[in-house]
Amino acid sequence: MPTVTVRYFGAARATAGQLQEAVAVQAGDTVAQLVSAIEQRHGKRMAELLQRCSFLLDEVAVTSELREVTHGSTLDVLPPFAGG
Repeated sequence: MPTVTVRYFGAARATAGQLQEAVAVQAGDTVAQLVSAIEQRHGKRMAELLQRCSFLLDEVAVTSELREVTHGSTLDVLPPFAGG
């Protein structure tokens, strides 16, 4: 089954309770569909957090959640960070 590695940082890591996980995808799935799958796995708290997160897909900033994901890709979930 095709999968994408999802890596969590900061509050997303704490909410997911893990550093990373493999999420199954199908041909043509988008970042939005992958984010929805993450929400379903981890519940309401994660869903609320993901609304404020930014994402990198294979180390490139996601500017549209309609971007397709492919088997073997990596999605980084980056919550807002404090500091400067």
